[in-house]
Amino acid sequence: MNKVAIVQIQSSTEKRENLRRALELVKDSNSGGADLVVFPEFLMAFSPASQTAKELAQIAEPLQGYFVTALKEAAKATRTAIVATIYETCSIPDRVYDSALWIDTEGNIAAVYRKLHLYDAFGFRESDKFAAGVDLTPPVTFEDGCYGMMICYDLRFPEMGRMLTLSGANILLAPSGWVQGELKVDHWQTMIRARALESGCYVIAPDQVGNIYIGRSMIVDPLGRTVVDLGEREGVEIIEIDFNLVHDTRAKLPLLQNRRTDIYRKHLSYD
Repeated sequence: MNKVAIVQIQSSTEKRENLRRALELVKDSNSGGADLVVFPEFLMAFSPASQTAKELAQIAEPLQGYFVTALKEAAKATRTAIVATIYETCSIPDRVYDSALWIDTEGNIAAVYRKLHLYDAFGFRESDKFAAGVDLTPPVTFEDGCYGMMICYDLRFPEMGRMLTLSGANILLAPSGWVQGELKVDHWQTMIRARALESGCYVIAPDQVGNIYIGRSMIVDPLGRTVVDLGEREGVEIIEIDFNLVHDTRAKLPLLQNRRTDIYRKHLSYD
């Protein structure tokens, strides 16, 4: 079993302050027995609507920057794996990647996922500031788990969760900054449960709270039951993942095996 800490915070516009808090939360989570700490999207900083693409690009860092380096040192010092999100520099002028990093217990970057689906919806245009990633990141094996990484808006695209679980994932991680709005809490809860139910996996979805975000960070089990819901408060909750439940659920409800890929192939079209 793995013990996972899900973190719900309100990031400020001050990168160094957000880093300080993140380092404290890693230490506290480790003291609470966590093997893995998962932070929400936009950990590095809150980007208000008034912030220009150029200004956001000036905040961004490469993977060797001080923000990531400090997190790597914390992971190694505490022997705790960390999933953290950053604004990562890219070669396109005035654009950044919205990236999730898996930092292992040795302090190494084991995986980098750059958000594929940019949130150009409900009046937002992330593509005005962000560059889209170009591929899935293979799931990361850690102790008894196999973790597939997504980010926020990716939850609305079932193909992505399915491809990650077909690649071996039994847990989906979805760091998020889910924006407030009519029915948005309902959408959030429904998407997380759907991704869990359709593939018989856990979904761990830490969310930003405050500013323009809903909070409601959640962990949902393979049967769609809510294990954690952090409501609208900042906080951390540590839970033990039951991988026997994943195995039993997939044995009783073998959705991955029951797929009719022979039929699907006849109708596949992504134009």
